[in-house]
Amino acid sequence: MQTNQSHRFAVAPMMDWTDRHCRVFHRLLSRRALLYTEMVTTGAVIHGDRKRLLGFDVSEHPVALQLGGSDPQDLAISAAIGEEFGYDEINLNVGCPSDRVKDGRFGACLMAEPALVAACVAAMKRAVKIPVTVKCRIGIDDQDPEIALDALADAVIDSGADALIVHARKAWLNGLSPKENRDIPPLDYDRVYRLKARLPRVPVIINGGIGSIAAAQGHLTHVDGVMLGRAAYQEPWRLLDVDPMLFGEAGPQRSMKDAMAALEPYIERQLALGTRLHAITRHLVGAYHAVPGARGFRRHLAERGVRPGAGIEVLREAVAMIEERAPAAALA
Repeated sequence: MQTNQSHRFAVAPMMDWTDRHCRVFHRLLSRRALLYTEMVTTGAVIHGDRKRLLGFDVSEHPVALQLGGSDPQDLAISAAIGEEFGYDEINLNVGCPSDRVKDGRFGACLMAEPALVAACVAAMKRAVKIPVTVKCRIGIDDQDPEIALDALADAVIDSGADALIVHARKAWLNGLSPKENRDIPPLDYDRVYRLKARLPRVPVIINGGIGSIAAAQGHLTHVDGVMLGRAAYQEPWRLLDVDPMLFGEAGPQRSMKDAMAALEPYIERQLALGTRLHAITRHLVGAYHAVPGARGFRRHLAERGVRPGAGIEVLREAVAMIEERAPAAALA
C-alpha cells in the first residue's frame, strides 16, 4: 500500500480539548503527528475574533483547521481565511453528532446530504491551494453504512477532496447524546477497510476507539492513516511512541519530563501575555500513567494551577513528584 505520510498519524479535533496550548504540548511529543484544531464554525470565523479563534504557534505545524458549516460560500470564505492564517489543511466536519451542530445544519447530519457536502468541498477547493479533507461517520441513524459511506465518499472525492477521515461508528442523532455517540454505536473497522479497498488511490484515515500506537500499527496494514482522539488526549504519554514506532525516527523528547522542560519557555511566554497557568496545565494531567507520583502530580496541578498568579514553579513542583518512565519504544 502506498502510504500518504502526511496523514499517517493524526490527533483528532476535539471540542474544548485540542486548543492551541494542547497542540503545542502534543507537538513536543511528536514531530510527525498531524494536529487539528477544535471545530470552528464558519459564522465564528467570518464574524468573530479571528486572532483568538484561529491564532496558533508556529511550532504546531503541520496543523489543520477543522470547519463546521454547510453553506458553500461561507465555507469557501472561511477556508481562505484559514489558509491566510497559515494552516496546512482545511477539514470539513461531517461527523459531529451534537444537538447544536444538528440545529445549525452541519456535522453528522450532513451524511444525509452528500450532494451538499460535495458542493461545499468544491467551493473550498476553488478558494484555497492547501488540501481540503472531510471527516465523517460511516452513517447516521437508519442509514445503511454500505450505501451511505460510499455515497458520501464518492461525492466528495469527485469534488476534489484530498483525503477522507472516517470515524468507524454510526452517529445516532435521534436517541443518543453526543457522549453516548462516542461509545455506544458499535465500531466497524472492516467497513472503513472496505472503503479503502474500493478507493485505492484515495487517502483513507481511520478514527474511533483506537487506544494505542500498537493498535494504530495494525490498522495501517489496511488504511493510509490513523487518527487517535481520547487516547491521545487523556494519555498523552502515548504520543512519545508515535515517531519511533510509526515513522522509524527518534521523537523530539526521550521522556515526558524532557517534554515538560521543553514546554516551559512556551508557558512563560503565555503567562507574560496574561494567560492563566491552568489554561495550559489542564492539558497535562494525563501525562503520567501508572508511574509513582502521578496522583500527586495531578493533584498539585489541579489545586495550585488554578490559583490566581500561579507560575511556572507550580509545574516544576508537580513534575518533581514523578519517578520517570520511558516510552514503550525506548524499552523495546
